[in-house]
Amino acid sequence: MRTGTDRLFLFIVIALVCVGFFVFVSASLGILARNTDQFGNIIFNQGVLGLFFGTIALLILSNVDYRRLRPFAPYLFVLSLIATALVFVPGFGFSAGGATRWLSLGPFSFQPSELLKIGFVIYFAALLSSAGEGVRSFTRGLLPFLGLLALMGAVMVTQPDLGTFGIIIATGLAMFFVAGARLRDLFGLVALGFTSLAALAYTYPYVMSRIMLFLDPSSDPLGRGYQIQQALIAIGSGGIFGRGFGQSIQKFNFLPEPIGDSVFAVASEEFGFLGAICLIILFVAFALRGLRIAVRTSDRFGALIAVGIVTHITIQSFSNIAALLGILPLTGIPLVFVSHGGTALFIALAEIGILLNISKYRKV
Repeated sequence: MRTGTDRLFLFIVIALVCVGFFVFVSASLGILARNTDQFGNIIFNQGVLGLFFGTIALLILSNVDYRRLRPFAPYLFVLSLIATALVFVPGFGFSAGGATRWLSLGPFSFQPSELLKIGFVIYFAALLSSAGEGVRSFTRGLLPFLGLLALMGAVMVTQPDLGTFGIIIATGLAMFFVAGARLRDLFGLVALGFTSLAALAYTYPYVMSRIMLFLDPSSDPLGRGYQIQQALIAIGSGGIFGRGFGQSIQKFNFLPEPIGDSVFAVASEEFGFLGAICLIILFVAFALRGLRIAVRTSDRFGALIAVGIVTHITIQSFSNIAALLGILPLTGIPLVFVSHGGTALFIALAEIGILLNISKYRKV
């Protein structure tokens, strides 16, 4: 049965986007103090390319029947995978910080793995919904999932972008579980994941370095432990009520990536414990209301897409926050709706548009 848009969910998203943009603008003042031109480009990228065009994408997709995406699901996945692999092609991809994750298109650059997240979610939802009870079999359930992970892993581990790949794996596990997978298959996948992580830590020294830093955050405070130390200083100095909007000290020359993966530390310093808790509550509300949409959706395909979108946004956001609090290892993944990235914000809002459209089709 077709009904109206879930207004409460839309309100939660609007609150997240507005809070996120104001936090981002404040965090960007640290860039303004060093480079005025770069500040202008950053605000344009986030405000126009991300927020403005993302809102247009949200409005369009919220009025397009999500079931029309199903015939295009394989093509969306393949195109997003090819785009992610293009980062290795000279003239298209470029490297930064020891990783090759970005495509350059004239004056613009973006991380194609953002496209891969939604491409994977839509395609995997189509596969699982088509399999029906066959999802409990090896050939129609576990094997296709392993095949998709192998394809994406071959590209993303090479970049390397283990943080995003981990988010995709967690998203896939949630969708696989909701689709009715056998528990032994899920436990087997989790065991395989930990084994693979151990192998990556042995193969890639930087992975082992981040694990060791997580176990002892105070080690090498002026080297590999600098970011987590400065983030904890920023979070702690905010106290209960914070220093006030725009008053962060750490974002000026101290905190690495104040508009990127460290933006939560800036928010905590300026708005304190209460402000940080409010932001976390907004993400919890987003997750709960989003999963409610999935439960009430009229068909399996829509429910699985909803679970996939809500899961990857929520897990990514809480992984970012937990890493800055020292609860998880640093991965470099951004905070959704808040961190710098016009393309990432555009795609996140487009995904919200799909979710809003799914919310219109509820069980009778």
